[in-house]
Amino acid sequence: MPMASGGGSAGAPGGPVFTLGTGPSGSSSRTVSALARPVLHHLDPEFLALYAGAVELLHRALGGELAPVVLQGEAVLGLEAAVAALTRERDVVLCLVSGDFARGLGDWARPRAREVVELDVPDGQVIDPERVRHALRERPEISLVLAVHCETVAGTVNPMGAIGEVVAEAGATLLVDAIASFAGMPVDPAGWRAGVVVAGSEKCLGGPPGLSLLYVSQQAWERIEANPAAPRGSFLSLLDWRDAHLPDRAFPFAPSVSDVYALHACLEQYLEEGEAAAWERHRRVARAARAGARALGLSLWPREETTCADTVTVLRLPPGIDGELLLRQARSELGVLLTGGQGSLAGQVVRIGHMGPSAFPLAPVLALAALGRGLRAQGFPAQLGAAVEAALEAL
Repeated sequence: MPMASGGGSAGAPGGPVFTLGTGPSGSSSRTVSALARPVLHHLDPEFLALYAGAVELLHRALGGELAPVVLQGEAVLGLEAAVAALTRERDVVLCLVSGDFARGLGDWARPRAREVVELDVPDGQVIDPERVRHALRERPEISLVLAVHCETVAGTVNPMGAIGEVVAEAGATLLVDAIASFAGMPVDPAGWRAGVVVAGSEKCLGGPPGLSLLYVSQQAWERIEANPAAPRGSFLSLLDWRDAHLPDRAFPFAPSVSDVYALHACLEQYLEEGEAAAWERHRRVARAARAGARALGLSLWPREETTCADTVTVLRLPPGIDGELLLRQARSELGVLLTGGQGSLAGQVVRIGHMGPSAFPLAPVLALAALGRGLRAQGFPAQLGAAVEAALEAL
């Protein structure tokens, strides 16, 4: 069972630091050991074999017929690279906005496309596939759809399977950000009929933030190859890194050797645990976090619990509560690292991450204890005992 991240803390001398934010999520001792290996030359046969092995493990985890692509930069690089590769100058792009990360996809497409159309939903809600169907019928020239599976800002999960069916029926290409869901919830690029799905190494896999992991379908590769605007000879180039694991292909530039070591270790652990077991572990911890939060006296940000993510729980801050003070106290006094609101939700919510190594059974209890203590210090009548009981009962 994964353990909490450790390490010394000025605020909690001699004690562990429990990283319960929205990623990076901490790393297991096995992953840390992999990072400590000697840094081989990237053309050393031993590294080439390990790189090919990491791509094969990722292929097993992501599925699909073709080998995935590993870009040498944190997962935002993968998102920008995918948007750049897929967007053509004549395109009308539909951006499904259920939070700030989804809106950012549209911002990358806007300078490259003829037009970007936004389908927006109110805070705390998810994308309705029927609204997507209507938008595609209204604008049949839409050829690219951008979406986020798990919006970490809002703690919601969009119904990507149903959305993918609608997009495929319209003959458009679907790009999905699955950074906060891959390895913590079911992610099925082929089943979603997606063109590109972007994941990362630092959230539910429990690695360092340094690599982008991409599923690319055959249809998407054909679109990219035919797109003269797709980056080539660039840090953003998917084409340059395609099949870089094969012995007859050269790396475009030196890969992040230590990050690849860690990726290999993370994927081994994920597949050894079993995908279904990992998803169930995240589901149980998320259920406990939500039950405990309600008993503490807080409300969920998502409008419907059925749309809540299994990797992050987003809670509405009560009126008058200083969220920054709450987070500082949790970290300094108890060694619990939580995350505040981001973008449009700054100051309105607090977020409990339960991803990869941080999705262990007592994680919600630690988070709730830290929140309850901080809330009481600011005058909110947090029901700490009830919260712990509710979380344990939900587990």
